[in-house]
Amino acid sequence: MRNQIFALTIVAMTAVAAGSTPAAAQAVIDAVSAGSPALAGSSTDERPFLAENNTAMDKMMAGMAVKPTGDIDADFAAMMIPHHQGAIDMALAELRYGKNRQLRRIAQEIIVDQQQEIAAMRLALGQPLPPSTAAPTQLQPQLPAENAPASSMQMPMPIPMNMKEEESP
Repeated sequence: MRNQIFALTIVAMTAVAAGSTPAAAQAVIDAVSAGSPALAGSSTDERPFLAENNTAMDKMMAGMAVKPTGDIDADFAAMMIPHHQGAIDMALAELRYGKNRQLRRIAQEIIVDQQQEIAAMRLALGQPLPPSTAAPTQLQPQLPAENAPASSMQMPMPIPMNMKEEESP
C-alpha cells in the first residue's frame, strides 16, 4: 500500500510538473485508485485510517496543483507546503490508529520536521507565519461539560513557593 501511495504521488506530481491541469492529474489518481484493492479489501479496523489517509492525500494533491507564476521559488514553496502538510496529516492518522511504537515515534518526528520546514519556506519567501498553536499531537479530546468528571470541575490552587513549614513547639 505504501508503494501504491508513493506511486500515486509521483504520477500526480509528474502530471502537474508537466503542465497538466489539476483535473487531469486527479483523473490519473482516480484511474489508478479505482483499480486499487486497498480500500475494498481492507479490514473494518483499517477503514477509518484509510479514509483519513485518503482525505489527506486528496487535500495534498489539490493543494500541490498550482498554476505557475513565473517565480520558481514561490512556485516551489506553493507546491511543497501542501506536500509537507499532507505528510503531517498522514502522520496524525498514524498516531490515531497505528500501534507500532517505532512508527508512531517516526510520525511524531515527521510532524515536527515538516512544520519546521513549512515555517522555513514561508520565512524564506517573506511570508508571515501562522499564529502559534499547540502541536497536533498535544491536543486532547474535550469532553462535553455534562460528561466531564466531577474532579475536572475543581480549580487547582497554586502553592506559594515561600511558605515555611510550621515549627512544632
